[in-house]
Amino acid sequence: MGGGLTAECRTFREGIRPQAGGRFAAGEKSAVIANDLRVSVRSVERWRRAWREGGMEALRSAGPANSPAVTDAQFAVLAEELGKGPAAHGFEDERWTLARVQTVIRRQLRLSLSVATVWRLLTRHC
Repeated sequence: MGGGLTAECRTFREGIRPQAGGRFAAGEKSAVIANDLRVSVRSVERWRRAWREGGMEALRSAGPANSPAVTDAQFAVLAEELGKGPAAHGFEDERWTLARVQTVIRRQLRLSLSVATVWRLLTRHC
């Protein structure tokens, strides 16, 4: 997983771009395509530019934009640690905050992630 999208979302997007390419060839307007495919006009315009420069091949996915910050094995360790509760990690009450999860990641996984990255990680896996 990477680039902020789940595998299911990436597969869905990869199916949309070729549809858009066919509609570009038919001369349809970006706003109409975006509305029908339920994506932003900006995305459609970016795809259209790529299509003009490289045809349908240019609409293929190049894969995730980056590697996942935490592997599935590391996330399993994190989930186990979080399951122990905040008190087990030295916090005074039983509230998980992003900053506290960030601290557990730093201590247990030896990774330094921003609070925003912690949030994305948790929302992606939950």
